[in-house]
Amino acid sequence: MSTKKSHTSIQQFKEFVKRHPKLVQEVRKGQKEWQEVFEDWYLLGENDIVWNQYKEEKTEEAGIEEDKVDFMSQMLTAVKKMDMNQVNHHISNMSNTITTIQQLFDQFGLTKGGNKPSSGGNQHPFSFRKD
Repeated sequence: MSTKKSHTSIQQFKEFVKRHPKLVQEVRKGQKEWQEVFEDWYLLGENDIVWNQYKEEKTEEAGIEEDKVDFMSQMLTAVKKMDMNQVNHHISNMSNTITTIQQLFDQFGLTKGGNKPSSGGNQHPFSFRKD
């Protein structure tokens, strides 16, 4: 029974620390120890005024910067997960599709220049060489 109670109190403490990130900084700097912080939290409770100094107040600008960093990290993760062979295959397919559409436009005279045939024949808008 006590293990469940201590387990829930540990989870609550972890959530408390997430809401008070300056506590983590103090522990990492060696100014406090986790045991000491936990005991204070357990004895004083979450709502004591002592903890106000450890809350990180988000300004609107800081929130926007954090969103930018999150977006960039998500994009970087997505790029890392990409299979470059598949990307190259899709780009090649897209290039062939664009070429076909351009040929259709030329055939039906829907291009800007009127009925001018395209010079160069089989040109690809994206030139990628295969490895």
